[in-house]
Amino acid sequence: MQSLEELTGTIDRLLFQSPENGYTVFILQLRGQTTATVCGNLPNIQPGQQVTLQGAWTMHPKFGKQFEAKQCTALLPDTIIGLKKYLGSGLIKGIGPVYAEKLVNKFGTQVLQIIEADPSQLLKVDGIGPKRVETIITAWKDQKEIANIMVFLQGKGASTAFATKIYKKYGQQSIALIQENPYRLAEDIWGVGFKMADGMAQQMGFDKNSLKRIRAGISHTLSTTLTQGHLYSELTELKSTTVELLELDADDTEQQLKNALHDLYNSGTIKLITHESKHFVTLSQYYFCEKGVAQKLKTLCERPSSHQFDLRAVYDQLRVAKNDHEVVLNDDQLDGVMSCLQNKVNVITGGPGTGKTTLIKKLLHILDDCKIRYKLAAPTGRAAKRIMEGTGRHALTIHRLLEFDVSTMSFAHNEQNALNVQFLIIDEASMIDIFLAHAIVKALPLDAHLILIGDVDQLPSVGAGNFLNDVIASEKVPCKRLKQIFRQAQDSMIIVNAHRVNNGEFPLSSMPESKKDFVYIKEENPELVKEHLEHIYAQGLRRFGIRPDESIVLVPMNRGLVGTHKLNHDLQQFLNPKTGENQLMHSGTTFKEGDRVMQIRNNYDKHVFNGDIGIVDVIDPQERMLTVQFPDMVVEYEYSELDELVLAYAVSIHKSQGSEYNAAIIPIFMQHFTLLQRNLIYTAITRAKKLCILIGQPKAIAMAIKNNKGLLRITFLKEFLTTDLQCR
Repeated sequence: MQSLEELTGTIDRLLFQSPENGYTVFILQLRGQTTATVCGNLPNIQPGQQVTLQGAWTMHPKFGKQFEAKQCTALLPDTIIGLKKYLGSGLIKGIGPVYAEKLVNKFGTQVLQIIEADPSQLLKVDGIGPKRVETIITAWKDQKEIANIMVFLQGKGASTAFATKIYKKYGQQSIALIQENPYRLAEDIWGVGFKMADGMAQQMGFDKNSLKRIRAGISHTLSTTLTQGHLYSELTELKSTTVELLELDADDTEQQLKNALHDLYNSGTIKLITHESKHFVTLSQYYFCEKGVAQKLKTLCERPSSHQFDLRAVYDQLRVAKNDHEVVLNDDQLDGVMSCLQNKVNVITGGPGTGKTTLIKKLLHILDDCKIRYKLAAPTGRAAKRIMEGTGRHALTIHRLLEFDVSTMSFAHNEQNALNVQFLIIDEASMIDIFLAHAIVKALPLDAHLILIGDVDQLPSVGAGNFLNDVIASEKVPCKRLKQIFRQAQDSMIIVNAHRVNNGEFPLSSMPESKKDFVYIKEENPELVKEHLEHIYAQGLRRFGIRPDESIVLVPMNRGLVGTHKLNHDLQQFLNPKTGENQLMHSGTTFKEGDRVMQIRNNYDKHVFNGDIGIVDVIDPQERMLTVQFPDMVVEYEYSELDELVLAYAVSIHKSQGSEYNAAIIPIFMQHFTLLQRNLIYTAITRAKKLCILIGQPKAIAMAIKNNKGLLRITFLKEFLTTDLQCR
């Protein structure tokens, strides 16, 4: 066994630090002027710290000789230079390089003791007032607590990257709560996976066959089904997946699995449904959510409306144009409007150019004339903006409509505090997952009308469930499908090709007398996508009068040569090549001012939600913070929160739902084959307003268009609406 060498010195600067696994690369200042490059999975070390490292020298093929550290003992710095680096690193909020210089010049090597024991002395430093002193005191205390958690986590074989999040969630109870049940980390701390929590548990002595571990494995497996859109897991598959996750022997642990399932059932954590001789398991909150949606929809349909319309007069009015500029509805649109007035719950669906917005506008005119109280809403801010532009009426996001209350972590409008509406009209309803659907119907008065408008042929919601499809499939709610493409829409190859794809046909590049708004670039080599994108952004968009910031690159997946991770890196270098100090690196991504970024989880504290896109406005490298300008607000992010943001020059097609861009560029290759299906291509094409550029292999595009099966989600909303299906 190779003996470990020891290296002692002062950390000069960090070259790379990954929050995911603690992997760090830094320059170590040794005695004299000698330096060494050091790498390893290390605690959250900072420039200026003195460290003693145990490890071995290695030769990296690209970076040369470096010291690979296996163990690290970090000490607080005690030299003037070290203290300035340490305090100037951004570790303590309120102190950056400028104030670090002032503090060390004032107090010398006693500065840390003064911050610890007599922080009022800091007021003697020019520019530091009582507010900044309070910030420094709080940050110093938090930093010490976080350091304790880091030591604890590292001792249990886990990453130190999540110490800040854990401390924010649990405070001074962090270590005690983790010791009691480390599996709670996977549920409570976003980004902590089950594997990490399980590894910690086993380091802490939890038996591999313990009831607590198997319970946690089952719960995690059920939660994981949500990421695939399912609400339920078939019992046999649930068992096998859990056994695989926990790396147990299926035969030896059958009884323990049964015991854990019974324990979860008896505690009310899970529910069991038997359907067509198969058993399905779900977490109780998912069952009650879907069941609650079904019960409220049935109740809404049964209760009378709060307003009786003169249907004959409305029908006659809609059949006649008041002037030459007014659009006369076709028969499908007319039937749709009349159904919305007659029935309490309605679905209006149809592809691009079929007149959904025109139908809404006509309906709103009638509601205005009758002085009906109504609200317009959509799942995202971008979708709400689109419906506002289309109708000229105010629209809200569903979260703003329901008024999320951070203090209770729930919506203010619910069964006890219903919305003051007679009509609620929701656009882009295909994006609504079952949890948001439940919140919507709970907040509706029983005499109100609910109108769901969306394109059912698009991808299903990013969140779990199959709300719109299940409601339509139940046939318990009137549904009007608009099929006729309006003449002006037929001039657009974007719309023509969207419908061709939806009908299983390969898109065309052009048609006589049609707009030149669709381009297909045949390309067999995915490695050349970067060159195509550079050409498109340098010259191609300009010919159509489209700016780069009005465009988006849409791809099926995040990983791979033609995935969002790689393309965002390439596009950032091309579209935002600026260099300088105002940058932050996190998880291998460098954030720059001017970058387009996307929020990738619902953060109710900040009122930003999964899929929201904004622009990085200001980066403060001293405080290690950045601000993002979203369409209607500015949001501040601390360094530990940057894993909620990703670059968004390229986004997944799923995340693009509800949005429109002047130009959509869509690379499709065989490396995407696991996700290639018709509604994916259809959804991508329908994101483009003025220009759609499809790049890729004909074989891959044809495979996607031919595949109309899609992934069948395991849900029971249709059955709850049509039968008396019960859980056990």
